[in-house]
Amino acid sequence: MLKANDLIPGLRVMSFSISRRVFSTRTQLRLNSRFVNRPRSEFSAGQPLFETRPGLLKPGELTPGITALEYFERRTKLAARLPARSCAIIAGAQVKYASGPVFYPFQQNNDLFYLTGWNEPDSVMILEKPTSNLEDVVFHLIVPPKDTFSEQWEGERTGTEGACEIFNADESTDTRQCSLYITKIINRNEYIYFDRPQDKINSSAEAFFGSFFSLSHSPASADTITEVIRKSGKKHVRKLTSMVADLRSIKSPAEIRVMRRAGQISGRAYNQAYAKRIRNERTLQAFLDYKFVAGGCDKSAYIPVVAGGANSLCIHYTRNDDVMYDDEMVLVDASGFLGGYCSDISRTWPVSGKFSAAQRDLYEAVLNVQRKCIKLCQASQMYSLNDIHEKSISFLREELKNVGLPAYQNSDVSKLYPHYIGHNLGLDVHDVPQISRYAPLRAGQVVTIEPGLYIPDDERYPAYFRNIGIRIEDDIAVGSNGYTNLTVEAAKEIVDIESIAQNGVSTIAEEDEVSPLKYVD
Repeated sequence: MLKANDLIPGLRVMSFSISRRVFSTRTQLRLNSRFVNRPRSEFSAGQPLFETRPGLLKPGELTPGITALEYFERRTKLAARLPARSCAIIAGAQVKYASGPVFYPFQQNNDLFYLTGWNEPDSVMILEKPTSNLEDVVFHLIVPPKDTFSEQWEGERTGTEGACEIFNADESTDTRQCSLYITKIINRNEYIYFDRPQDKINSSAEAFFGSFFSLSHSPASADTITEVIRKSGKKHVRKLTSMVADLRSIKSPAEIRVMRRAGQISGRAYNQAYAKRIRNERTLQAFLDYKFVAGGCDKSAYIPVVAGGANSLCIHYTRNDDVMYDDEMVLVDASGFLGGYCSDISRTWPVSGKFSAAQRDLYEAVLNVQRKCIKLCQASQMYSLNDIHEKSISFLREELKNVGLPAYQNSDVSKLYPHYIGHNLGLDVHDVPQISRYAPLRAGQVVTIEPGLYIPDDERYPAYFRNIGIRIEDDIAVGSNGYTNLTVEAAKEIVDIESIAQNGVSTIAEEDEVSPLKYVD
């Protein structure tokens, strides 16, 4: 049914005639500003592909912005770190449930996604290295089988044939054969790299949903893999997560382009929010959610913080159900998610659109700290994230002296600035936590820089400073001798915020129904 051309050994890229027809038709329809007579693909899959979503992906891409070749290269880099007679096993995520059959949006195990691009539940990836020769490496995928009844209720599946023909697996089987298939692989290898997921779903809820909607539902669970390893005898079982984390911590140019686009869309949405002068926290949240998606993102990257007035003193305030007053500031921590990758932005601005003198002083103090810290995000300077955090404390102490706040000691500063300067960013919002904060930053890392200042309702502080919380956060791609601000579109200078609030914004987050990556620079 599906044809493939060999590009390099072990890697296949589809070449469907239907793809060219779909692309040509969709392009013409956009020129005519009309969408009629939808072309139908000759096959189905459990996630978007160029052949089924040509407006979302380009030829050769498995996920938005990331090609099949890049996924192959990632697996090759991992395989190069494995000894002969070894296999690396990653159990994919399962659907999780809020209550009974009410499910949460699916979130794949990001290590599996990073190495394969596969974004369907109940799957297992195995990378087997029988010899020291990288050409002998075998990429296995264990995936749910095609099933007409299940697909009617739960959506299309790619199946085992698609796992090979589309996702370039060398061998594939369905989850009904999981235990036997994994047993054979483990028995013929000496070193097993595997980390059992810690947050398994409630088995009774999964069973309820499976029995309600499916004729047969046999997820390839991590429990099965753990049991197979236990029964296999004396094998050398080693951790895999830290090895993949080291690969994930350095972003490729393609990854940075996707994250740059997510930051661009999200930043433009913030500018529109300044201009709207919204009065309610939940309305502001809904406005940003809409603009992230309308601009081309898949969704919001995380549950947002929209905190007016004293609510901003709670670092992870997510109730977002209060009204906002003109003499207050609003702190927003929200951003978009695109093609598996997160952006992460925080901005704080006056609800009235005009900074008071006290608001201006505190805001400039935080902004000055952020400017100085961003300049340190260069690999050549050999700063670690912890070094930058310590610098941020020193910078903030000086800024507080300048505005007349009696917080000169470390203990006092930590009460006003209780969180860390930032974190790695990528497939997760708090990406690759296994990477040490004390290691020098490397070119290709993407980190957030987000100093904050939170003045409580305390008589030790002047009344005009109390109940103000400020956080300013950008996503910074570390370079060898420089850096790139991936979220630069989100205005943060006082003059720019006030101008946008008064005069509106000329550069907007366009509603992009066809090509979310077309503006990437």
